[in-house]
Amino acid sequence: MREADYAALAKFRYQLRTFLAFSEAAAQSAGLTPQQHQALLAIKGLADPDGASVGDIARFLLIRHHTAVGLVDRMVKLELIGRKADPEDARRVLVKLTAKGEQKLRSLSRIHVDELSAAAPALGKILRAFRAKAR
Repeated sequence: MREADYAALAKFRYQLRTFLAFSEAAAQSAGLTPQQHQALLAIKGLADPDGASVGDIARFLLIRHHTAVGLVDRMVKLELIGRKADPEDARRVLVKLTAKGEQKLRSLSRIHVDELSAAAPALGKILRAFRAKAR
């Protein structure tokens, strides 16, 4: 490892932490917890027309299944998502965004894309440094 590698790693972690701090504050300003925002994004991002399973959400958020169940329960009460039994396997629960959930996610996603666009030059420079190291 070169000294420059440590510096690049430190800068990369700083950029990640900065973005995560921005994301958490944005979610809270929108009346959501960061985890609820991540769940909305997971459900939408998985892009299954039938919805996402609770297991899918747990895997995407790196949480335990029972934690995802509690999260889904709270989000249903907030009318951010709706749930139904999987028509192919009644043991599975599928969730989809409601209109309210779609609206919250849309507004948060716009500002996140703007934030990432602003960070792109710094991130690109850091990633190019790693790519140069790999050669």
